[in-house]
Amino acid sequence: MAFSWIYRGRCYKLGHDVPHMGGVVPMKIVSEQRYDPKDIIPHLFEETDPGFHERCRPGDLVVTGRNFGMSPKMQGYIAMQALGLGLVCESMPFLAYREAIGVGLPVMMGCEGVLEACETGDELEVDFSTGRFANLSKKIEKKYPPIPGALREVVALGGTTNWLKQWWAKRDAA
Repeated sequence: MAFSWIYRGRCYKLGHDVPHMGGVVPMKIVSEQRYDPKDIIPHLFEETDPGFHERCRPGDLVVTGRNFGMSPKMQGYIAMQALGLGLVCESMPFLAYREAIGVGLPVMMGCEGVLEACETGDELEVDFSTGRFANLSKKIEKKYPPIPGALREVVALGGTTNWLKQWWAKRDAA
């Protein structure tokens, strides 16, 4: 299936200061160093929104406030990417952002006031390449910073591992 920068789906709104361990995934997932999406998905947002993994579908969007993720761990982002979700947030620490992009999760960061533009269950459409954020339920449209051009290829290829494989293949072919 071809990669699309435009996600359309339901909003799952979280607040500010959602930690990776205990908010995105339970601490045991991180401490046991689980990286297989099948092992992580049932635990995604388990402590903040029980049953989330059963309700979400590809194209749905997690919308958060300031300081999302709060640590350089990747397990939750692996699960989100495997489920076909996108992330829109006011802010997240640089190392958390790096981990999310590194596993190929589309993230729009720097979206000041995004929490006021939506509620859980609203139908959203987000273009990660242009920064267009539309709440179709409330007929609200905003423009936020898109994924930087230098990172788009990494996300489109599904993360740094696939990007490096492609880079090596091109290098070897030259």
